[in-house]
Amino acid sequence: MSKTELSRREFLKKLGIGSAATAAALAGCSTDEMKRATTSTSPTATEGMTYRTNQSTGDKVSILGYGCMRWPKLETPAPDGNVIDQEAVNTLIDYAIEHGVNLFDTSPVYMQGWSEKATGIALKRHPRDKFYVSTKLSNMHNYSREASLEMYRQSFADLQVDYIDYYLLHAIGGGSGMELLNQRYFDNGVLDFLIEERKAGRIRNLGFSYHGDIKVFDYMLSIHDKVKWDFVLIQMNYLDWQHAKQTNTANTDAEYLYGELTKLNIPVMIMEPLLGGRLAKVPDHIAKQFKQREPQNSIASWAFRFCGTYPNVLTVLSGMTYMEHLQDNIQTYSPLKPLTDEELQFLHHTADMMMDYPTIPCTNCKYCMPCPYGIDIPAIFWHYNKCINEDNIIDDSSHDRYRQARRAFLVGYDRSVPKLRQANHCIGCGKCLSSCPQRIDIPAQLHRIDNYVESLKLQGPSK
Repeated sequence: MSKTELSRREFLKKLGIGSAATAAALAGCSTDEMKRATTSTSPTATEGMTYRTNQSTGDKVSILGYGCMRWPKLETPAPDGNVIDQEAVNTLIDYAIEHGVNLFDTSPVYMQGWSEKATGIALKRHPRDKFYVSTKLSNMHNYSREASLEMYRQSFADLQVDYIDYYLLHAIGGGSGMELLNQRYFDNGVLDFLIEERKAGRIRNLGFSYHGDIKVFDYMLSIHDKVKWDFVLIQMNYLDWQHAKQTNTANTDAEYLYGELTKLNIPVMIMEPLLGGRLAKVPDHIAKQFKQREPQNSIASWAFRFCGTYPNVLTVLSGMTYMEHLQDNIQTYSPLKPLTDEELQFLHHTADMMMDYPTIPCTNCKYCMPCPYGIDIPAIFWHYNKCINEDNIIDDSSHDRYRQARRAFLVGYDRSVPKLRQANHCIGCGKCLSSCPQRIDIPAQLHRIDNYVESLKLQGPSK
């Protein structure tokens, strides 16, 4: 049998495991050293996509990964309940593959349960050796062994594949920490089952995504010798690198997470490089600084370059709903231009400045939805953050911009969020609290925003 007739799994087995520079040796290295590591382990065409090599399997993975949590939606759901615009998904995936993107990450719970199906339909139109598929065991609510294995098997059917390249235990560290971890994966024998599936070749790489409790993260790494994690998905961006605790996000500072994984030579996948879009829509005075430095590049490109600069990063996931976002990110990574030491310091200074702006750390994941009282939580937080970034949150009615800011907030609020879905309808039931991976006190924030809205209405425009 010739190489061209082998499946990728069979070919890799015959070929042997590829190698990459030892990431542990790069912990704490300078930017110049990072550049050399990226160059030596990430062969690219002169103007093509940058790739990183997974030393466990030899996979050559595009540093830009496609996050499938935010596919374009239909204006009206289909009769079967599908909310995804399949034609738009096909177009985006075709363009991504044509321009070198080869990893697609989804989950059984994304897009109201339709993401795996839509992703599978689009990918099925391409040769299997042209893409890597990543999905998760998202058994957050029913973690019996039977339900977990049913979810696992359904992923194969929905994705229309006979093996999964990257499989994750989803949202480790969320909820009640170690207790929930044991219930979801250890007590029911599910982790042992997945390890056997990896041995059988139905899972090629086994890892987990981290969402909060550092004790759980450290425990998962303590059993690495037994399990042999092939990769780990963490939240990483230049704001969360050192400020995660101050922003009230679920994750420990990304600097610690990345460093611990690098010590063990575990490849890192990145989620939320833009922190739910917040790092693409920074305050105006900060945006001006980015544009003064690189007027031709997007503000978002800085965040993607930050993640890609670190050599143990295998891929950076981005939920690209629109073609212009996909095209911009492809341009940033074709090829990657790692940040210099001076540029890294500029971003760290930028992060310090952004801490002066009290935005709510919502990433628009929509895990808190639907609210039983119909409140559009992500839309409320998005509008509030937008007004902060545009300097339209002003409490003092004597301020010379108060009238303008008041109108911008109230008019924009009514346009962004229907009145029956606004914050004043929150009764504080707390159902949303356990679902938020950022550990936002959602009822408290909604009440704070509602109080601010009421104060604007009572004060009226300044005279």
